Amino acid sequence: MRLWGGRFEGGPADALTRLSVSVHFDWRLVPYDLLASRAHARVLNRAGLLADDELERMLTAIDDLEQACKSGAFRPTVADEDVHTALERGLLERLGTLGGKLRAGRSRNDQIATDLRLYLRDHVRTVVSRLVELETALMSQAERHAETAAPGMTHLQHAQPVSFGHQLLAHVHPITRDIHRLQDWDRRAAVSPLGSGALAGSSLPLDPQAVALELGFDAAAPNSMDAVADRDFAAEFLFCAAMIGIHLSRLGEEIVLWASQEFRWIEMDDAYSTGSSIMPQKKNPDVAELARGKSGRLIGSLMTMLTTLKGLPLTYNRDLQEDKEPVFDAVDTLLLVLPAVSGLVSTMRVNSAKLESTASDGFALATDLAELLVRKGVAFRDAHEAVGHLVVWCQVNECDLGDVSDEDLAKISPVLTPDVRDVLNVAGALRARKAYGGTAPDRVRDQLAALREAVDAQAAWAAN
Repeated sequence: MRLWGGRFEGGPADALTRLSVSVHFDWRLVPYDLLASRAHARVLNRAGLLADDELERMLTAIDDLEQACKSGAFRPTVADEDVHTALERGLLERLGTLGGKLRAGRSRNDQIATDLRLYLRDHVRTVVSRLVELETALMSQAERHAETAAPGMTHLQHAQPVSFGHQLLAHVHPITRDIHRLQDWDRRAAVSPLGSGALAGSSLPLDPQAVALELGFDAAAPNSMDAVADRDFAAEFLFCAAMIGIHLSRLGEEIVLWASQEFRWIEMDDAYSTGSSIMPQKKNPDVAELARGKSGRLIGSLMTMLTTLKGLPLTYNRDLQEDKEPVFDAVDTLLLVLPAVSGLVSTMRVNSAKLESTASDGFALATDLAELLVRKGVAFRDAHEAVGHLVVWCQVNECDLGDVSDEDLAKISPVLTPDVRDVLNVAGALRARKAYGGTAPDRVRDQLAALREAVDAQAAWAAN
């Protein structure tokens, strides 16, 4: 059943066979290979290379073979080198010599390039659907906590009070960018290699453009050599997947911190946490930690692909057999991780009292005080200096900013008049940050409204 044996007098060595076989992982391309085979059969018919009755028999056999593959009645064997070999065997079993006519005008080189594009364009929409679920979970929590004050941090140190809803939405925006990247990727991936043959096209009167449109592509590849060699679409998808992994890792890291005894910002639902085999009291954030850990796998798949592609001459090289497993693994990883993270986020219980009680810790209202002085005409450099001295005084005297007496304020700096206490409250600090993109609750609600519209559009794209 080898597709290339005619020129050879003997069979391949066992070691070569074991090295060459890919059907154990490319079998998942069956529906896409058969989809392309239907389109190719129709174009052969229009070219007069397949009679009408032969086309009907061919399409019936392809349908029957697809059902047999789905049910498990037809499976690859150890003798099948790849998915193409196995499926041709299935057609020959059903059609005899007629099954061999389908190979005219195409090569495994353009077949596999087409199959992988079809597979990814299909599965990218599923990935986007799962990303939309995570966006929705984060937005639901953000809506509930638009007015919940929380410690905003830089360098993992208390910096300024923020709305916890604002912080949750800070994880939504990267996901929207991830989806935009995948949508943009899809436009570049919507080019069909089928009809390029091994590398030079075909002398048969085929119609690659018609095949492309039938398969849902925007156009056929304009250069047959580039079409069979190009794996930019696979590498670019893996970059998108790696970025998603990085964003999931950052969210996972924050959840690990929020759930710790040191933070106690959230309580994880039992369904999305685990215990310890030795410590009865433990409740571990395994979902968040696995999301963090899986990012390394996604980054590794990208590095594998780029290394494989580096320095390959035109056109097809067997190195490209290594393009599929990183892609499949990245898709599987995302579809495994995303539902778990969405479930974790949607069911976690936020400890609003804890967040609000610590929102001003670490003199986090110092910046608001400095900005009040600026509004009163003090140069920011001088305001920064004065408030810095006030913070040091409070540290030495173990008190908060609002506890300093009028007399001591005046001693620290003449610009620190008693009315500065007007801004030393968290709710006022949040409301004051009402510029576009700020953490004021009203701006958080504006973000939510805009994001809902964007997420609805993303969901519709994924369903199309």
